[in-house]
Amino acid sequence: MGIPTEPKPVKLFVALLAASEDLFAPVEARLVDLLGALETASVVSAWEITDYYAREMGTGLRRKFVSFAPLASAEKLPEIKLAAQSIEAEYRSASGERRGRRVNADPGYLDIGKVVLASTKNAPHRLYLRDGIYGEITLLYHNGGFHPLDYTYADYRWPHTLAFFAELRALYLKQLKRGL
Repeated sequence: MGIPTEPKPVKLFVALLAASEDLFAPVEARLVDLLGALETASVVSAWEITDYYAREMGTGLRRKFVSFAPLASAEKLPEIKLAAQSIEAEYRSASGERRGRRVNADPGYLDIGKVVLASTKNAPHRLYLRDGIYGEITLLYHNGGFHPLDYTYADYRWPHTLAFFAELRALYLKQLKRGL
């Protein structure tokens, strides 16, 4: 019989998507208010995977991942997702051709063996957490690196995204070792 134990804290990150890179800095500042000091960021990449966001956000979208220094409890992921949606709402366009989000901020976390994303959408591979939020394991760590699953989004398969998460995992392991 197993004995329930509290899990180790996790490393938080947010995947940002916007038509204008100018939106990244103010959104990151709001995320710092929510999650603590920024720790690292990925390169900014062109996001031309699908036209899923084109009607709402336009074309020429840019992707960036940012992580935060403080470790947190994994159980906070639903409240972080809801807070990120509030930040997105602050940057909605209320006029012009497009009326909707100008930035997408999708939080998740990394632990020793996986990358987990928060979602408001149910799917067979997602588990309900609470408050209308689901969790999705999108990358698994084994054989010395992160590996995608069948349903992993294309931008989480990019070599530089996998490198970002490998770097983030190394930072996380150092924090755990120091007891932070």
